[in-house]
Amino acid sequence: MGRTKKGRAVSGWLVVDKPAGVTSTAVVNKVKWALSAQKAGHAGTLDPDATGVLAVALGEATKTIPFITDALKCYRFRVRFGAATDTDDASGAVIASSDRRPTDAQIEAALTRFRGQIEQVPPQYSAVKVEGERAYDLAREGEALDLAARPLWVERLALLGRPDPDHVDLEMICGKGGYVRSIARDLGATLGCLGHVQWLRREWSGPFRAEDGLSLEVIDAEAKTEALDARLLPLELGLQDLPELPATPEGAVRLRNGNPGQVIGHVDWGTEAWASLDGRAVAVGHYRGGELHPSRVFNR
Repeated sequence: MGRTKKGRAVSGWLVVDKPAGVTSTAVVNKVKWALSAQKAGHAGTLDPDATGVLAVALGEATKTIPFITDALKCYRFRVRFGAATDTDDASGAVIASSDRRPTDAQIEAALTRFRGQIEQVPPQYSAVKVEGERAYDLAREGEALDLAARPLWVERLALLGRPDPDHVDLEMICGKGGYVRSIARDLGATLGCLGHVQWLRREWSGPFRAEDGLSLEVIDAEAKTEALDARLLPLELGLQDLPELPATPEGAVRLRNGNPGQVIGHVDWGTEAWASLDGRAVAVGHYRGGELHPSRVFNR
């Protein structure tokens, strides 16, 4: 006999406004405990010192995490000019310094290089895997890493304010895999003044907004109660960037069994979409000639 899973079969999303000083993994573990959930995960790591929206998926909603990970995200952050750190943020040790400070016009001109499709080298202290090991583990051991540049789509990178000559506040909207710390590091290098992130906040991620997020204090206070259950958002929010195709009742049965099922409506051949029955997600798959061929099936 198989081992019985511990916890409840809870499915949905809980949006957390993560505070500084807590890891994303710790937040997920707290949410999982508070809801007595069998399974939980998050859609995009935030650095321990970063704040803002951390969308936690429970149960069947974990199957939609890749779609939120791929969605656009918005960050607001402050860059400190005049110093480079080994972590590219304020938590690291200063490894170089500069007395040079750019003008606002120079910053505006430099920002154009970081918009659109760019190539970005992840920070030394990042979760990128190098021969099966995390880069931050190797960096802590003193190993200098030659990390490969990765493509990143930057929808927007704008100057929001200049508190003083040493600092600039920016907003970035970007796609999957963006490192704000790399933007700060590379902007400082481009301007010849060096730079690192002083603080960072994720304002939104796909459909989820930090302003709607719960504090850890609220999660603690409502743990194991119906009040916290009532705050769960529907699994379907994780699929909003995909077209929805209603399934026929017979098609839904076939889809739930992992077989192609008939859907109503039409999208281009091969388009990834999700099938619904009475508004509830049944499966995600690819459309081919009136049927959805499932790649993920929701068991609820």
